[in-house]
Amino acid sequence: MRNLSSQIDQEIQRLTMNLIHEQHQDGSWHFCFENGILIDAHLIILLRTLNMPSEDLIKRLHERILAEQQADGGWRWYTDEKGGNLSASVDAYYALLYSGYSQANDEPIERARRYIQSKGGLEKVTSILTIALLAATGQRKWPASITSIPLEVLLLPASFPISIYDFSGYSRVHLVPLLIMADRKFAMKTAATPDLSDLRVVSTQAEESFTREFQDILAGIQSGLGRLIGTPRSLHEAATTKAEQFMIQRIESDGTLYSYASCTLLMIFAFLALGYDSKHPLITHAVQGLIAMQCLSRGRTTIQNSPSTVWDTALLTYALQQAGMSDEHETIQRATKYLLAMQQHKTGDWQIQNPNALPGGWGFSETNTINPDVDDSTAALRAIHSLSHRDPTYRDAWNRGIQWVISMQNNDGGWPAFEKNTDKEMLTWLAIPGAKSAAIDPSEADLTGRTLEYLGNFAALDIKHEFIGRGTHWLIEHQGQDGSWYGRWGICYIYGTWAALTGLTATGISPDHAAIQKGANWLQRIQNPDGGWGESCQSDQLRHYVPLGASTPSQTAWALDALIAVNAQPTPAIDRGIHRLITLLHEDHWATTYPTGAGLPDFFYVHYHSYRTIWPLLTLSHYRSKYKR
Repeated sequence: MRNLSSQIDQEIQRLTMNLIHEQHQDGSWHFCFENGILIDAHLIILLRTLNMPSEDLIKRLHERILAEQQADGGWRWYTDEKGGNLSASVDAYYALLYSGYSQANDEPIERARRYIQSKGGLEKVTSILTIALLAATGQRKWPASITSIPLEVLLLPASFPISIYDFSGYSRVHLVPLLIMADRKFAMKTAATPDLSDLRVVSTQAEESFTREFQDILAGIQSGLGRLIGTPRSLHEAATTKAEQFMIQRIESDGTLYSYASCTLLMIFAFLALGYDSKHPLITHAVQGLIAMQCLSRGRTTIQNSPSTVWDTALLTYALQQAGMSDEHETIQRATKYLLAMQQHKTGDWQIQNPNALPGGWGFSETNTINPDVDDSTAALRAIHSLSHRDPTYRDAWNRGIQWVISMQNNDGGWPAFEKNTDKEMLTWLAIPGAKSAAIDPSEADLTGRTLEYLGNFAALDIKHEFIGRGTHWLIEHQGQDGSWYGRWGICYIYGTWAALTGLTATGISPDHAAIQKGANWLQRIQNPDGGWGESCQSDQLRHYVPLGASTPSQTAWALDALIAVNAQPTPAIDRGIHRLITLLHEDHWATTYPTGAGLPDFFYVHYHSYRTIWPLLTLSHYRSKYKR
């Protein structure tokens, strides 16, 4: 056992020293937020459509996309994605050709073409972002699932049964530019636009059929529009102006829309649809913002959808303190000053559903100033907690932050990510791909568990407080039959179960409680023979646990941290896991870079480069401090 304790000390020391050297002068850490090739491909297509010379970047993105091609000719979101991913493959194929650095008769392109045709061609693409890009650049018609939603929906007030503000903030900032383009049937081709007609397996586009539920939504929208005063023309003009202003009002200082690359790309095409010149400052500034989101992954350039700087910095600052670093250390001093500057003071869309709360949350990236979220906020609050006891400036920030987090609790007792009580089930009936996951922002086990863990361990709140009791009740009620919890923003059942167990124990639920024991037993049952844990992204798509067949650093750390929270003494399963976690930190293979962050099921998975440092450091520190070894 002395040997294990020595190994833990060595790893904590090694990780700590690495982080000290990697910290930027402003106190932040910059790790790549790697999210497949979608944004890389779409940026190439945008730059070529706008005829903006960015040859060096286009060439580097082309090289990265080409390097990710699989032997079967396709591309995929994650290593074990069965059959690859058609939407990603169409994105890649289109971008490679449009870049000009690949030609139609190149062997990789021919393999990609055969792969896409074998999967049903363009008609079978399911990603709404890919569908929108194809339509905006004249490669297919705009789908009726988009064109059937009138732009005038933006005029419906929040008091109506359906309004644009019933959608989650994430879906709303994508939907508005989509509706602008679909309303005008916008399509823009250039002389260099590739001809993708050979990717069509059937000669005509299949007719869309809508479910009764989607038709009911459209009927509800039309009913609401019937109550508006004005001629059809005046209403349409008002809706167009409102949609345009909606985007402009949410542009961040770097030119991006809401700090996301995905909706910024859509916004630029929407501006073109509205008649903006391609050299308009709003467009050129947005492009500059997109280009600034690049990072290096394994020596190749990729574009991040939203750099994770605030998230990473908050988590790393807290992990270092848990590892024993004093808050007077220069590293912590610089990091907490950075986080203090990142606290948001502006109102935003979150206030529509939460009108009585004052700003005080944190966002995901440093250019994000109007879109805070619960998870980033509790991460930052953990990081500044110790300083809030003796520094009035940090105490004020901590008080405002915790009040904002508490105010975000949903009526059902759980916590959402971005906006309170944004959970109308009917919006998941939309015929838009991805709507089921993106259209609403309901209570989730990972967010609720991590919020409870923060409130219990750092604010000394427990189940004697009514709102904490409601939160724990929500978690217990949403436990799966097998003992696990689904996590929305990580992969997936390991992530949710870790958050739930640590949250419940922090707020005073006994480790002997049936729900906690059931969750801990589930984690032990799925432990890999090598002592670690690993879960496939397929879990997120199928909504049941799918083993990865290998162990990953972050998922092993999550499972161990949960078991440490539940067990007063280390168990053989925990010790085996700790041994495996330490060895994982010295390995470099597909499982150590496997995406364990979630965006949208089927469409978006994330490899956080920071995760193989944050969570192992935190777990090793918790093991050492709890078991005094």
